[in-house]
Amino acid sequence: MEEFVKEYIAILSFEKNLSGNTTESYKNDLHKFLDYARGKGISDLNSVSYNDIALFFEDQRNTGIDSSSAARYMSSIKGFFRFLIDSGYIEKDPTEKLSSVKKSHKLPSVLTFAEIESILKLPETGDVAGLRDKAILETFYSSGLRVSELINLKISDLYFADEVLRVLGKGSKERIIPVGGSAIYWVTEYLMKSRPYLEKKDKSRNFLFLNIRGTRLSRMGIWKIVKRYAQDAGITKEFHPHTFRHSFATHLLEGGADLRSVQEMLGHADISTTQIYTHVDRNYIKQVHRDHHPRG
Repeated sequence: MEEFVKEYIAILSFEKNLSGNTTESYKNDLHKFLDYARGKGISDLNSVSYNDIALFFEDQRNTGIDSSSAARYMSSIKGFFRFLIDSGYIEKDPTEKLSSVKKSHKLPSVLTFAEIESILKLPETGDVAGLRDKAILETFYSSGLRVSELINLKISDLYFADEVLRVLGKGSKERIIPVGGSAIYWVTEYLMKSRPYLEKKDKSRNFLFLNIRGTRLSRMGIWKIVKRYAQDAGITKEFHPHTFRHSFATHLLEGGADLRSVQEMLGHADISTTQIYTHVDRNYIKQVHRDHHPRG
């Protein structure tokens, strides 16, 4: 069974061109399902039934997973069994009658501009790590990058004369996005005064943002940086690195940007994904009405 999973993940990576994070998630989901199957005495995927899979999902729901995780499990397992059928490894697809899990559309946590400012002013720009952190935070908010896009930025992706960045998004799709003057200033300062002290020529490989070992910052490294400054700024809202991305999109819409432009900047394949920010925007408008209308 493990060999089938390896083959399927290889297809997702090399033929479907899915990102490393996505394939890793699918692999973890499938290993969890296989562990469950073994615990039920199943050693042959041909003998997996609809009931086995339904009970697996019930078991996962009992652990308290959210609808987004459940939807990903469904996608992982259904895709895996379709691969097994198409490859002739099994004769019947036990997932055929499984209905899709509907994701709940929880509105993302968004910071006000004042809260963003309170975070951006905290890094000590006179020191190597502080200047790097300042450049990271400014870039996050200026361009609405995903964490994976930020950590994979290379110096060769900076086109500051044109005030744009080149990023490689989901599905290895390249896009060009604007970058603001403040971010350009602080990234330039970082390149001149901080990165040379972090760089290790045999390890840094042209990546823009480096850790103290001279290698590319990890997702966890970014999370620790962002969490530290959010806590120091007294932010009590639910907070994670993508909060900068959510705030970027919401503030653009509040300022009058059209949805299609925001979709392009965020790199969303489907505009329905971007539309969640219009709900956030409406909440903002309602709050403005309550705060400022005489009978609000």
